[in-house]
Amino acid sequence: MRGIGGLGDMGRLVKQAQSQLKDMQKQLAALDETLGERVVEGSAGGGMVKVLFNGLQEPLDVTIDPTILEEEDPEFLQEMILAAIRQGLKKAKEIGAEEKKKVAGGLAFPGLENLL
Repeated sequence: MRGIGGLGDMGRLVKQAQSQLKDMQKQLAALDETLGERVVEGSAGGGMVKVLFNGLQEPLDVTIDPTILEEEDPEFLQEMILAAIRQGLKKAKEIGAEEKKKVAGGLAFPGLENLL
């Protein structure tokens, strides 16, 4: 018996969607671990300032070439640090988005991209 107006099919589809979402949650948890291990670099001033981030957009390290401290004023150094941070964060966001898109696959639920 299919139920009233195909409601049995609807229940099956809901269960299937719930199962897929649980699988996706597991994949996203594994992805967070993977992204935590990936490292990207933002740099500025020809590499005189470098900032490392993991794929979760967490800063890991900052390196400043000592010669920049001797040659430039503090405002220049501040600009270089900000530029390196922006570049590193952009790269980290990009790899995170790419990997999350792979996990989501072809699922096209409205607003899903904001949840991942």
